[in-house]
Amino acid sequence: MDDTELRRLAEQRVKRKRDFQGHLVTYAIVNAFLWILWALTDDHDGVPWPVWVTFFWGIGVAWQAWSVYGQRPIGEEEIRREMERLR
Repeated sequence: MDDTELRRLAEQRVKRKRDFQGHLVTYAIVNAFLWILWALTDDHDGVPWPVWVTFFWGIGVAWQAWSVYGQRPIGEEEIRREMERLR
């Protein structure tokens, strides 16, 4: 991998990390607002309605976190091993 390709890959990874951080901050601010709104206006019977937004949006945030921080790039050694298994 030459320096140009390495730089492009590094820029993509930095952009994905920044995008995730922005998404996480938005998630925290919007959900805090929704929970405060619920606390001030609802009569608190049953399941609080913001739980659905927090839960399902949280799944999306967790999925994005996994794709940014958890997944490893596919390496040559892994490809080579898989090719040997296929032979």
